[in-house]
Amino acid sequence: MGNVIASESSVPPGMSSPDNGEDNNKNPGTVEDIHKECKEIFPMAFEGAKLVVQKALSNNFQVSHSLTMSNMMPSGYRFGATYVGAKQLSPMEAFPILIGDIDPSGNLQAHIIHAPTTNTRCKMMAQISESKWKTLQLTTDYRGSDYTASLTMGNPDFLSGTGMGVAHYLQNVSKNLSLGTELAYQAAPQIPGGHIGVLSLVARYSGEDFKMSGSVANTGAVHACFYQKCSQDLSVGAELESNIKMGESRASVGYKIDIPRAGLNFKGSINSDWEVQAVLEKKLLPIPFSLALSGIINHPKNNFMLGVGLVVG
Repeated sequence: MGNVIASESSVPPGMSSPDNGEDNNKNPGTVEDIHKECKEIFPMAFEGAKLVVQKALSNNFQVSHSLTMSNMMPSGYRFGATYVGAKQLSPMEAFPILIGDIDPSGNLQAHIIHAPTTNTRCKMMAQISESKWKTLQLTTDYRGSDYTASLTMGNPDFLSGTGMGVAHYLQNVSKNLSLGTELAYQAAPQIPGGHIGVLSLVARYSGEDFKMSGSVANTGAVHACFYQKCSQDLSVGAELESNIKMGESRASVGYKIDIPRAGLNFKGSINSDWEVQAVLEKKLLPIPFSLALSGIINHPKNNFMLGVGLVVG
């Protein structure tokens, strides 16, 4: 099922951002975030070289310049800007948030996040490539005292009857257990029958220092995650993605070592395809530089890739 739904971009360091943390005694968060803690364990490995220069022009506005040279991702220069508004809902939440970046060819990606009310979050993501609208995504989350309901539309075209819609609902049934459901529907001429729907059931159990989450869809897809906070500096996670009908599975294990007092962050993982990934990030204090080293090795393919990055500001 072609999915145009994209995840929200992160706000650059040094600026306020919405607090996506979850309180197990209150609001359970969103369905798309039930695997969040485990996903953050795994490294975002890269290949080649990248240079990022960030500059805060005020408490609300920041710009960045990025230069990338890689065979894995599009290379070249991109200019980015982030604006965080003055509507303060909490010490960690300020709205609206506008994030965008563009390259010399005019390829643009932009995000707008706003909170019209205390319980409502609205997001819009737009992508323009080769002078054409490629992606338009609209999301609204309503956060109740012990539940969250979300609706997302991707590339909606009501005149031709095409596009994608996803409805989420997540409910706290106890202090530790949350249950929910997801309904995804897509209509497009290339789909047999013109449309398709996928229904999934999701669950998350939160302990004192661990979380287990999983989802099962009527297509036979199963997704399960386990997250464990081992100590102040060490966290581990395991993920299983499987499609029963197609007989395909992939498992991954990873760990994260985060030592803020030393300005050090290290993430590593290995999956059932025998692909090993690792990313080391080190703040070069007292100068505002951060150095990133990345490695990817695939043993069956006998392939190794190295990445080096520097963030200034």
